[in-house]
Formats: sequence, structure tokens, C-alpha cells
Amino acid sequence: MKPVWLLDVDGVINAFRAGWWHSRPHLVQVWSRADAYDYRIRYEPRLVSAVRAVHDEGLAEVVWCTTWCSDADAIEEAFGLPVLPRAFTEPVKGMEACAAKIDAARRVVEAGRPLVWTDDVEVGHHADECAAWAADGRALTIAPDESRGLRPGHVRRIRAYLTGAPVPPIRSSD
Repeated sequence: MKPVWLLDVDGVINAFRAGWWHSRPHLVQVWSRADAYDYRIRYEPRLVSAVRAVHDEGLAEVVWCTTWCSDADAIEEAFGLPVLPRAFTEPVKGMEACAAKIDAARRVVEAGRPLVWTDDVEVGHHADECAAWAADGRALTIAPDESRGLRPGHVRRIRAYLTGAPVPPIRSSD
């Protein structure tokens, strides 16, 4: 069965220090209908390209699993990504978001599909469950530093997991 990559936005793609290798992050304004507010998103274009490559190559079903789910079309447009499935569609915040995200991860694992879950907060909140999934190879979970988002080493680990290659450790240079 095709793996699923549950992808968060804030703290994963959108990060204050999102640039790789001393480059500055790119900025884009994104309008949130749910909040009726214009947000500034800082991101690394090479990370967005890596997400697109995983999708385009069919390595995984990339699924938004973020408080942005109800506004994912605005994120897709801003990043030039195709329409991707959403783990949930209603606007959620706080504890509702926490519950919706872990429920989405559990559904993937219970369906027997390999899981990649990238979330700066929820992976840590559910560390014991994530560790159990990882121990038997059902999941690769990554909780990036929220100020930096996913880094090149994380992308290497994700691609290795999705292709069945040995998953490399994170290097200090990443």
C-alpha cells in the first residue's frame, strides 16, 4: 500500500529561519478565510520542491494535516503545489487540532499504510505512540525545530523511508 505523508505547515514548512545553508527564507502572503487574516509565510523553496517531488514521483500520498486544512487551497496556490488531500476539512485550533491530527495518524497506521508524519508539535505530544510505530517500521515521525522547519537531513530521511532504503541519521550540519 502506498505510504501517506501527513504534512503540517506551521513549524514544518512555514518557519522563521526556514532558509537552508545560510540562505534567507522566501516570503509570501497567504489569506486565511478561516481567520479572515493575511499571514506572512516564510519557507524554503527547495523544501516545497521536495514535497512536490514526493507527490509527483508517487512515493507517497501527501496529505495536509495542519490547522491550514480548511485553507489548504491558499497554501497550495502560494507554493505552486497541486491540490492535495486534507486529513480533515473543518477549521480547528488548539485541542481540536491536536485530536484531529493524531486521529489522522492513527487512521493511516490502522489501515496498514506506512506513515510519514511531520509536525513540530504533535509528534512530540504523542511521542510514545510515535516511537511504537517507528519501532516496528510502520512510521517515520519527525518533529522539526519550529523555528527552522524541515531541513535537508529530514528530507533525506523521508525519501529513504519512502523508497525502502536505510534511513540515515540526522547530521549535525543539517
